[in-house]
Amino acid sequence: MLDYISLGILIAVVLVIFYGIIAIHDIPYEIAKKRNHPQQDAILVAGWISLFTLHVLWPFLWIWATLYRADRGWGFISDKGQPESAQQALIDLEKKVAKLTKQVAKLESNQTTKSAQSSSQLENGE
Repeated sequence: MLDYISLGILIAVVLVIFYGIIAIHDIPYEIAKKRNHPQQDAILVAGWISLFTLHVLWPFLWIWATLYRADRGWGFISDKGQPESAQQALIDLEKKVAKLTKQVAKLESNQTTKSAQSSSQLENGE
């Protein structure tokens, strides 16, 4: 009787460990699926290969799955969006500089006009 109980416990433990290993190896795929990773199928296949290689690839799959996010991609600056926004920022700055230059010139002309008026009033004795 005790032999059957110990055999049942042994089979249950082996099944739990086997299921646990399979569940753990799927974690990178689940991360990739949640993040809408463009290579999630490759991560799934590499996870199965990692299962047969005693999870040697598994840490790299975890990194691969977590590097991508749908809102920012791989985390690098895209070549398409940056020059346009930089070009637009440069144009905006040039407009602001031109506007400030006009304001400074206007203030300087007002100041020279006032100083000329005050000096002419002093000469006239007023």
